[in-house]
Amino acid sequence: MGNPVEGALRQTGSLFALFLDVLRALPRRPFQTRELIQQSWFIASVTILPTALVSIPFGAVIALQLGTLTRQLGAQSFTGAASVLAVIREASPIVTALLIAGAGGSAICADLGSRKIREEIDAMEVLGISPIQRLVVPRVIAAMLVSVLLNGLVSVVGVVGGYVFNVVIQGGTPGAYIASFTALAQTADLWVGEIKALLFGAIAAVVASYKGLTAGGGPKGVGDAVNQSVVITFMLLFVVNFVATAVYFQVVPQKI
Repeated sequence: MGNPVEGALRQTGSLFALFLDVLRALPRRPFQTRELIQQSWFIASVTILPTALVSIPFGAVIALQLGTLTRQLGAQSFTGAASVLAVIREASPIVTALLIAGAGGSAICADLGSRKIREEIDAMEVLGISPIQRLVVPRVIAAMLVSVLLNGLVSVVGVVGGYVFNVVIQGGTPGAYIASFTALAQTADLWVGEIKALLFGAIAAVVASYKGLTAGGGPKGVGDAVNQSVVITFMLLFVVNFVATAVYFQVVPQKI
């Protein structure tokens, strides 16, 4: 029982050490602007369409479930507020995080893992080039940037989808839907969603980079590292989401 626990603790410490190394490497020059642009475009290209398609059923399911619940409670006029707040606070960052981790993070891990088994990472270190500054930092910043932008896209698509399903399918009133949202929502709700997306993007990129840089055992080892990075990222995302939501409700007073 001691060996698995010891291994897990060692992996956790190494992951946290990589996160600190990324923070220290952020202000260093020269900054890899070209790599940042290329990685941002790559991550956006593999995530933007799936994210938009996934956000539509997310918004629709939330609107249908909450619409039915509010009708049973006799509070149908608050369907808009409940649906939109659920999308902006929780559904949008979660959808963004899952797509960033599943598509973008796996691609980052596979790229760095293939470089590792081809000994490109070792060659860079021999030449005095920091792999963290050269490869990891641009990917982390790119994932964070794309996550924030995708979160805005998911919020818009999810809110519009929820509005359409509530008004068209459930026979809700457009005015009541919008009025209830503006009565209970506040700017902090949007900010917390963006901050969550920023954190989720950083976590996904750091975990993927760590598993890629520590991959071994040939192509099979790279495949295993990709699978492990996705699973670990999902677990961390849900934990961080719970903590961020709890802190938000304690710090920001809600409208009544």
